[in-house]
Amino acid sequence: MTMPLPTPVRHLYIHVPFCARRCSYCDFAIAVRAQTPVDEYVTALATELAMERGHDTRAFAKRNDTEHKHMAREPMHASTSSVPWELDTVYLGGGTPSRLGGGGIGHVLALVRQYATIAPDAEITLEANPDDITSVLAAHWREAGINRISLGVQSFHDTVLQWMHRTHTAQQASIAVDTLRAAGIDNISVDLIFAVPPSLHRDWPADVDRVLALAPSHISLYGLTVEPHTPLGKWRQRGTIDEASEEVYEADFLHAHRALMAASFEHYEVSNYGRPGLHARHNSAYWRAVPYAALGPSAHRFDGTTRSWNVPQYADWVQRLQLGHSVVQDREHLTPANRAAERVYLGLRVESGLAATDAECAVARPWVDAGWAHINDGTIVLTALGWLRLDALAAALTAIERP
Repeated sequence: MTMPLPTPVRHLYIHVPFCARRCSYCDFAIAVRAQTPVDEYVTALATELAMERGHDTRAFAKRNDTEHKHMAREPMHASTSSVPWELDTVYLGGGTPSRLGGGGIGHVLALVRQYATIAPDAEITLEANPDDITSVLAAHWREAGINRISLGVQSFHDTVLQWMHRTHTAQQASIAVDTLRAAGIDNISVDLIFAVPPSLHRDWPADVDRVLALAPSHISLYGLTVEPHTPLGKWRQRGTIDEASEEVYEADFLHAHRALMAASFEHYEVSNYGRPGLHARHNSAYWRAVPYAALGPSAHRFDGTTRSWNVPQYADWVQRLQLGHSVVQDREHLTPANRAAERVYLGLRVESGLAATDAECAVARPWVDAGWAHINDGTIVLTALGWLRLDALAAALTAIERP
C-alpha cells in the first residue's frame, strides 16, 4: 500500500494510457485498445485513490464493478478524507484521455471530488486528439468541469501526420478548435512537433501560420526526438529515415519563436508559449518543484523530498489494484546533489531564470557574450538561442564544486 499523501498537495496528475494507435515517435506508457475499457479503468482508479488517501481498501476489493461505477458517479464535492485536500490543478494526461469519452471523464472527476475539493478557479486540463472531439463530448467535458484542453495537433500537413501515425487529419484539427469553443471551452493549448525529416517536405512556416490563425491561448513546441524503443527508433536502426540536422532544428525553433513572440505570446518555458495570464498552471508546478500527486499506470508523484512512480503496464496496474497491492514500482529520495542539479535545470528552463551564485554567474559569462543568456541582478536568464543549449549550461553549472 502507498503512504497517504502529505498536505498540502494542490496539484493532481491522472494518467490515462489508452490510445487507438502508437505514434511513430512515442515512448510513453500507453495501452493500445480498439475499445477503451472505461469501467475497468475507473474502478481501478477508485481503488488507487483510496490507497493514496490512506483509506482501507478492503471494502473496495469486495465491491463489484457496478458498485464501483456508482461510486465514481456520485456528485460529491467535499473531501471524504479526514485531512482536507484542495486542488488548484487537475491534469488528465496520457495516452489519449479523450478516449474515455464524455461519461468516463465525468466519472473520473466525480471520483476526485469524493476525496478533494477542487478550487473554484482551478485549472482542469484534458489532453485530447482532434478526431475524438465532437460537440456532444465537448459539452459533457465542460459540464464535468474541464476548462482547458491540450490538443495534440503536431502538424497541419496530412503526409506528416500519416508518417507520425497520427489518427487525425489537418482539417479535423481546425474543426476541433471551433467545436471546443462552441461548447464554451476557450482555453485551448496546441502541441506542434518541429524538426521532422527533410524528406517529408513539411512546410514548417505554414504550420506556424496555421496554428496562429486558430488563435489558441497556449502553444507547446517539441523538437522531434528519436527514442530507441519506438517505431521511429527502429526506422533509424534500419537507416530508413533522414533525421533533421541541428541547423534545421535550430532554424525551425527560432522561426516559431519569432512568429509567436510577434503574436504577443510569452515564452515562459523552453517549450511553452502562453497568452498573458494563460500559462499552464499545472505544468508550471512541476517546474517550481512543488509537491504533486499522481494516479494511473506510470504516473510519477513528488511529495517534496521523494519521487515515486507506478508500474508502467496498464494490465499490471489493474491486477495489482484488484489484489489490493501497491502499484508503486520504485521511489527515490532526493539527495543534496539531486536537489542542486534540479535547482539549476529547472531555473534555467523558465523565463524567471536561475537565481545564481557568483561562481555560477562567472561560468555563465561566456554565454552572455555569445548572446545565449542575460544576467540580471544575479539571475541567469536564457535567450531563445540559449534554451537550445540548455543542457550544456546546466551540466557546467552543476559541475561547480560546492562547499
